[in-house]
Amino acid sequence: MNAESTLAVSLPKISNRAHRIGVGVLFFFMGLTFSSWASRIPTIQQTLQLNEAELGALLLMLPAGLLVSAPIAGLLIAKFGSRRVVVASLTIYTFLLFTIGLIHNVTLLSFVLFCFGFTSNLTNISVNKQAVDVENMYGRPILASFHGLWSLAGFVGAAIGAVMISNDISIPIHYSVILTLVVIGVISSVRFLINDDNEHKKSDDPLFTMPDKSLLILSLIALCSLICEGAMFDWSSVYFKKVVMPDPSMLGAGYVAFMATMATGRFLADGFSHRFGLKTTLMLSGTLTVIGLLTAVIFPHLITAIIGFMLVGFGVSSVVPLSYSLAAKSKTMKPGVAIAAITTIGFMGFLIGPPLIGFVAQAASLRASFTIIAFMGLCVLIFSSRLKTTK
Repeated sequence: MNAESTLAVSLPKISNRAHRIGVGVLFFFMGLTFSSWASRIPTIQQTLQLNEAELGALLLMLPAGLLVSAPIAGLLIAKFGSRRVVVASLTIYTFLLFTIGLIHNVTLLSFVLFCFGFTSNLTNISVNKQAVDVENMYGRPILASFHGLWSLAGFVGAAIGAVMISNDISIPIHYSVILTLVVIGVISSVRFLINDDNEHKKSDDPLFTMPDKSLLILSLIALCSLICEGAMFDWSSVYFKKVVMPDPSMLGAGYVAFMATMATGRFLADGFSHRFGLKTTLMLSGTLTVIGLLTAVIFPHLITAIIGFMLVGFGVSSVVPLSYSLAAKSKTMKPGVAIAAITTIGFMGFLIGPPLIGFVAQAASLRASFTIIAFMGLCVLIFSSRLKTTK
């Protein structure tokens, strides 16, 4: 027995559960990093003395970096493996978060936010490739639960941010705590990630081929759902304030209801899709989104609007993870490249949704805007019905 085989025997086999926990930790800390940034946006706006238009222009650097990174991510994953890419990108992503807290120059912050969006998407695509590989080990849908951890981290990050703000703790100290936690998390979980570093050497498949029809449909499904999701993130509180008009203490109720059911839906989606199929789950997602938005539009009262937003949360919760899961099974693209393709098209929804709401609201009303967003949910239902795959 040579030294290499002796080493192989001495190293314990990593269980599927350990792989799942390792990847789940990265999803959680990816969500924690983003929510930590989001929780301090008002503070950064005040520090830099930015008006709403200037802040909006600054925030566009995030999706700009995201879109640029998407095709590059597929190449990097195919060349170096998702394990290397996710470890490097998540570490840099969180270091950039810490850097944001030190900057007091708008031009420099714009560049850093572009890089922040760039590494955010590198992390997103590579960690989803890891998640798809773990899902394949299990032989059943589990991808949505990983995204549920991202949503859960959003609540944790918002809570930490609230504590930091209420105790007047500076952004650099806040972000240094997050950086420390993430670095510890990455170091702790890296050995449990799936080693696909040399995967590209074992396959003669081309990196780029024409996407098949199913992959194009999946991209459109993700696009329509993310238009809804982006609109809900940015406009749900505004809708409550200007249309529902509840007591001021309840202005955030719609957003909280949406976020809570989105997180819950992601933890429930795997079992549901395993039992009823991915196609059925996606069709139900589109249906819930349409019903939820129209409920809030037709009956703009506190209870009915909250119920409507809860349905939307359930509706959009599983669309992106299930789209990734199906994309990774593409016969025309490598998994990492296929996920990157979905992201490139799908995440344009975050660019389209919020300004679409604003333009229509300016020309007509917020209720008209949300009616158009409901049509995007209908598109999810229609496109999902055209998918060939049911399992």
